[in-house]
Amino acid sequence: MSSNHVNNRNRQCHSEMASNYLPIINNKNNNGHVSQTSKLTSIALLVGSASLVLTGCQSNPTASADVAASSTLMDFSTANPAQSQRQGRAFTASQEAQAERYAQLFNQEKYPNTEHQAKAHLLTAIRQHLATEHVAVAQANYQAVPFIDADSIDAGSSSLLRTIIETYAYQPEGMYDSSDDEAQAEARAELAAVGVGSNKCNENEDDDAYEVCVVEGINYDYDDAKDSIESDYPSDYADEEQKAEQEKKAIAAILAEAGENEPASADEEHDYDAEDRDSDDYASDEYDEYGGETGGMLSGMSGLNPKTMAAKYEAMQMAKQQAKTEPTNSEELSMSSTGLIGNILTMFSRTPEQIAATNAYQYQHLTFNSVSQYNPKQRQLHSVYSYDYATPTISSSIQIPVAFDFNNSSVTLDPSAIMPIVALANPENTPLPSQMASHTVSFGLPESITAQLPPAVLYDAVLNAIQSSMAELAPEHFSTVDIKGDAFAKKVGATRAVKVYFGSQQGGEMIGKTLKYVTKSLQEYVDANPEKYPDGAILKAALAKAQLYNKGYQSADVGSLLQFIEAIGPISFNQINYYYLDNSDRLLAKQQRVNIGGDLLGSTTTMLNQVRYDKASFKRHALTPLLAESFGSNAVAPIDGNAWIAAQRQKKDRLQTARYARYDYEDGSLETDYSSDEYDNRYDAESIDESRIGDAKDDNEK
Repeated sequence: MSSNHVNNRNRQCHSEMASNYLPIINNKNNNGHVSQTSKLTSIALLVGSASLVLTGCQSNPTASADVAASSTLMDFSTANPAQSQRQGRAFTASQEAQAERYAQLFNQEKYPNTEHQAKAHLLTAIRQHLATEHVAVAQANYQAVPFIDADSIDAGSSSLLRTIIETYAYQPEGMYDSSDDEAQAEARAELAAVGVGSNKCNENEDDDAYEVCVVEGINYDYDDAKDSIESDYPSDYADEEQKAEQEKKAIAAILAEAGENEPASADEEHDYDAEDRDSDDYASDEYDEYGGETGGMLSGMSGLNPKTMAAKYEAMQMAKQQAKTEPTNSEELSMSSTGLIGNILTMFSRTPEQIAATNAYQYQHLTFNSVSQYNPKQRQLHSVYSYDYATPTISSSIQIPVAFDFNNSSVTLDPSAIMPIVALANPENTPLPSQMASHTVSFGLPESITAQLPPAVLYDAVLNAIQSSMAELAPEHFSTVDIKGDAFAKKVGATRAVKVYFGSQQGGEMIGKTLKYVTKSLQEYVDANPEKYPDGAILKAALAKAQLYNKGYQSADVGSLLQFIEAIGPISFNQINYYYLDNSDRLLAKQQRVNIGGDLLGSTTTMLNQVRYDKASFKRHALTPLLAESFGSNAVAPIDGNAWIAAQRQKKDRLQTARYARYDYEDGSLETDYSSDEYDNRYDAESIDESRIGDAKDDNEK
């Protein structure tokens, strides 16, 4: 077959060469008198066409590749059974190889890459870790760094949010003049002097009369003050006139409510309305261009436009550059042009020197420690958290034992650390440490809540949701890292480590998936117990509504929402987790790095939390004895916090009842007073009658 194919191609090439020669030969025969230029042109065309033909017909590796490729194709031009079978087997093998190559590219279940392998190892370790009893020892440290590095191209640039805020709050220099303040202050002083001098009723003890006299005095001498102030301060008189009119109307309204003034006539009201409109128009024309000075900070938002904002931004940046060259004007710029908002932003922003001082004097000596015991069968978690600060001159520690028991729907804690705060809020009902039979207090959920939704069911739903949500994350967020130079990996004896990145997108997606999985699990529990949740039950209706809303968004949308908040908000956050495993995919340790900060704060605070799950570290830790003392088998039974709260509520109810009883006593005393007054009146009447009777007797005797 291959020889025939080559011969056919050679014959085709010869025929093409012949067809190229024929027009030239015919042209030569038909035109005997051809110029020398035409001959040269014909020769050039002949040589070019021949070279192109020879290039396409010469033997090269492409031809052999075509021959090799043709061996995998079915040749139906021959009737050789053996050759057809051989070609069929070759074609089938070629298709299988192509399918296997395609599967290796996209079928990560059968041919996982390194990212899928890292994800599979980590999920196996987490499931095994949450299903077995274990202990944990954690230590967290903090460090702050500038939000933008000094060597970065963004150094010296503000974030978009801060730029918009400062541009909106910026006022050009023409809108502010300290001389205006002095003139207005003098005008107010003259108005006050006129009002005081015209007051003729200062010695009147009647408050209402005093107010009327003051108002009359101000109204009486207002025209004279107007003329004097207008002549002295013509540029500032409009503002003072407006303020005076507003004060007059406010005082008149107060007197009208008190019944001291007669209502104004319709003509007067019309005049006041016209004056109000004129003053409002004046204020809007004067100040609305730069942000609504008359109606507050947000009143001029509707009047802003990109052109105005651009002009204000350019003026603000030029003023900042001038302030840098003239350091004496920097404080004046921040106080006069950027206003209160600019001062607040400057106060929140931290300088590199402040960040270095915070690290040296606070974060370097501060640690957050904890020890924990986890029992999955009993659904119990016992922990002791410690907030420690130690320096050569001072040392302090705040330790709080906390235990969660989801089977019994209770939480137990040691309130010693928060007892001073409780004493400030409720000093009468806060017991002293010597009055407490145990240093731990247990609080349980009321039966009305646990009957609707047992905490154990919610606990299982949340744990399963977290695992399922992590399993649905894209493998690109999981990666295997080299731990040869990792000191922490050497301490815990890990053989591999998996890095998982949680930014705003991944964190939001995890939140969305977890909410959906929790809702689904609770819905399955409600459906499996129809006798506990009939139609109309609160939990059943709430889950139905949650399922309805869950259909309207995807989990990735929550991540996009967090990205949007991060883009426009004064905060940026991300989380990087390193999980250390052994050869059997057992979780040995975890290292978590959380970054929180923003441009408005001027810094990024990094929390580095290292957790070890080995029993040796747990036994020799300083907080382990406190954990055993608080929640161990020999620990003293905790105080019933629910009974304590009930006693406090009962005492409060008794005090309330006593207070209402005193109100009844006061009402009775009023009735008694009323009756005694009535009796006195009657007694006076009777005494008058008796005196008349005595006079009558004297007359009779006479």
